[in-house]
Amino acid sequence: MKMYVVALAAGGLVGIIYGLLDVRSPAPPVVALVGLLGMLAGEQVVPLAKRLISGQPITAAWVKNDCVPHVFGSLPARPATAAEDQAGSTQRPPT
Repeated sequence: MKMYVVALAAGGLVGIIYGLLDVRSPAPPVVALVGLLGMLAGEQVVPLAKRLISGQPITAAWVKNDCVPHVFGSLPARPATAAEDQAGSTQRPPT
């Protein structure tokens, strides 16, 4: 979650600087976001093509494990409750 707050703050700071300099942003926000989504999706064409050329199948599991995390990043996880923290601390580490 911290990463999202930092990204939002950095974007806000750049917006303030643009406003002070009386400069418009290089692209309308929606166009910029759609372009970024296109870039992220387009990056997945190369591993997909390599997999097809090597004769390996394109499965839903491969897309979920190799493509989705790159496009969407690490999504925020649910915070652990105190009971889960306590239960996790009593478990022995794997050997």
